[in-house]
Amino acid sequence: METFHSASALIAARKPEKPIIGLRPHAAGRAARWFLANFPGDIAYAYKANSTPFLIGALYGAGIRHFDVASLPELEDAKTIPDVTFHFMHPVKSRHAIRRAFALGCRSFSLDSEDELKKIVEETGGAHDLSLWVRIAVPAINAVIPLQNKFGITGAAAVRLLTKTRQVARSLGISFHVGSQTLAPEAYASALSEARKLITRAGVVIDGIDVGGGFPARYSDDSQAPLSDFIQVIRESFATLPVASNCRLMCEPGRALSAESESLIVRVDARRGGDLYINDGSYGMLFDAAHLGFTFPVRLVGREVRDPKALAPFQFWGPTCDSIDHMKGPFMLPASIREGDYIEIGNTGAYARAIAGKFNGYGFYDEVILKDPPIYTMYGDEAVSRPVALAEAGATV
Repeated sequence: METFHSASALIAARKPEKPIIGLRPHAAGRAARWFLANFPGDIAYAYKANSTPFLIGALYGAGIRHFDVASLPELEDAKTIPDVTFHFMHPVKSRHAIRRAFALGCRSFSLDSEDELKKIVEETGGAHDLSLWVRIAVPAINAVIPLQNKFGITGAAAVRLLTKTRQVARSLGISFHVGSQTLAPEAYASALSEARKLITRAGVVIDGIDVGGGFPARYSDDSQAPLSDFIQVIRESFATLPVASNCRLMCEPGRALSAESESLIVRVDARRGGDLYINDGSYGMLFDAAHLGFTFPVRLVGREVRDPKALAPFQFWGPTCDSIDHMKGPFMLPASIREGDYIEIGNTGAYARAIAGKFNGYGFYDEVILKDPPIYTMYGDEAVSRPVALAEAGATV
């Protein structure tokens, strides 16, 4: 695979016809090292966010040894990774998936109903070495993608499930998810407060607390709480829980570990006023921008402009014939942008590649390795106040 210092260097060397995925495994490694150094527990990477070999290799090389899988195909794909622990954290699984996962050595399962508990016990043959995580529903506080409506149990039903699960589990845990791209550290305090109430009511020994994912990536230069604030809130709230003295913490970051590891380089095929028609879109790697309102960071690459600070708002239209192939933005780019220009869309490492399809014959990408920093970062001392693109210009990572 070719390596370039930056997307601009790539465009200077060749004018690609297809969209390009720029891989930055060094960014994923830095994110993993930060979590391993700062989170007081196990880091279970959410495999669904991005499972490419370059990313998984970077995380593994940095020291990640736990993986959160949400389907049997994910587990079967990841099973080749040596010396790691898998957690099957989808609360609803088929009987076949449970049997197969157990046969592959998985002993950690999530559930949120008595029916699911019964399935797990039956399909594992009443195994005595299971780590079972009861998923509770918690409110989403300032999360871009709330997740409390599909999974999770609350109230008296949760108390009963904790009691019944304790009777069959070697290790009993509580898990929750505060919502994807959560911008409020207090969301974890609220969730752990709910866990405290349920533990007290159930009167059971809890061996593990899984705070899930939700840790945010950085997509703009707007003021944003640093990740250290999230970790501090989790530490303080965890210390108040009535749990076993050796109770372990776990988290399931996906976006926070993978977002900075890739960017997307696209070409402008037409400009119509404030509308830019580009060669990838919502059916490709820009699903989040089209359907969830994400405004990814962007920059013009491969051409110098007279006044790089003279920016204008643009919206993107993808290459398919479907009118919902639309990314509203606004994406701030030089006012002089024109047909044939190339744009780097930054921090697309989370979910974009995993969701991309091949509708209308599109969805095919070339890949290169980029050595420069991502457009924005959540990691490093300077990350809180300004983008890494400014802070680390010319630096070696």
